[in-house]
Amino acid sequence: MGDYLLKPISKSELTATLEKLRERILQRRASEKDKLELKRKAELDVCRLRDELLETLFLQKSVELSERTLRETYGMQVQPGYFQAFCLKLDCGRQELGEGSAGVLMGKAREILERALKEKCCGFLLGVRGFWCLGILNYEKARQEQVRRMLKDCLGQIEMQKNLFSSISFSMSLGSAILRPEQLADSMREAALLMKERIVRGTGRVLEHMGEPSALKSSNVMERYLREITQAVELLSVERADAAVSVLEEEVRRTKDVRGSEIMELVSSASDIFSAHVQMQERSQKLEQFRQCCGQCRSMEELFSCLRDFQRMQISAMLQKRENDTVRPIRNAKEYIQNHYSEPITLEEVSSAVGLSSAYFSTLFKKIEGDGFAKYLIQVRMEQAKSLLRETNTPVAEICRRVGYNDLKHFTHTFEKTVGVKPATYRKLYG
Repeated sequence: MGDYLLKPISKSELTATLEKLRERILQRRASEKDKLELKRKAELDVCRLRDELLETLFLQKSVELSERTLRETYGMQVQPGYFQAFCLKLDCGRQELGEGSAGVLMGKAREILERALKEKCCGFLLGVRGFWCLGILNYEKARQEQVRRMLKDCLGQIEMQKNLFSSISFSMSLGSAILRPEQLADSMREAALLMKERIVRGTGRVLEHMGEPSALKSSNVMERYLREITQAVELLSVERADAAVSVLEEEVRRTKDVRGSEIMELVSSASDIFSAHVQMQERSQKLEQFRQCCGQCRSMEELFSCLRDFQRMQISAMLQKRENDTVRPIRNAKEYIQNHYSEPITLEEVSSAVGLSSAYFSTLFKKIEGDGFAKYLIQVRMEQAKSLLRETNTPVAEICRRVGYNDLKHFTHTFEKTVGVKPATYRKLYG
């Protein structure tokens, strides 16, 4: 009910009435704000559900779909006709494209698609997933060819963004048009598989109609690769590892009507075989990074180059580890000698200290240092003797003892042989 003020109006009555009006206005605004917030949350929930549905279809996870579910759960307008899944893929080769730039590009692509789809389709859902834009369409049967041409035109408009980034390209793939939404998972599976055909058919086009399997899978190329890569890993030879990839590449080029999906599967299998033969930390993570790299390849050449680089990186890491494992004990041995040169140390004592057999240690020490253990020990002792002769007045006999010799005559002879003069003469010349 409204509030009435009768004359004469008192100041207190007017103030109270205005305060009530103020409260009502604030309550109405709060209610409208709550409604808008609820509406916004509901829209966000629907958007989230749509994205989840598209990702579920793309990842080939189980989902129950019907016309009613699409309409009521996902807010998609549905009419009798065809249902069809499609994929749009942004490739940037093997060069880095920042997430911000990729997001802008995919956002623009989505705008182009939405604008066109509104005119030709009864209903549609679109979602961006990284470098992919996924979609499902519903349209009248009579419009199938129109929709196909429209999607091709959209790809042409989207491809124009290449003017901004010289290293990028786009491709689109279409799953089969089906009559029931329950079959959309099959249509999306086909679209995802067709996208791999850009490896052989090229980018910048609409990919449709998967061909028959080739003879690649029945060849013995993986057995040959296994032999080659096993030897390459045993020898830690980058050249032989490259040659193993060339075996795969040559077989692919000889195979008639090979599918892009078959080539990707071949390369993925090769990476699994290779990784099983090498010592690799964080194996699963590195394999996942490799497959992501393969997913951005646009040609056979890029794909096989990606495999070569993966192998080279791991073999180089193994070579570095082997070198470190070889150098480390020698470095520790030299440190041990520097700390114990005044004692009567032996090769057996030092090799035991660094955990190697005396024979292997002797060979390894000479290989790395160029001189044998005994000669290195003499050099260390003579350098210390020279320092004491130059910088102190310590008697030669005491210096002899300090640098690990018990026999003064032997020390003097060794010093003269190494330095060229006797210890006393050296002191006179340089002390």
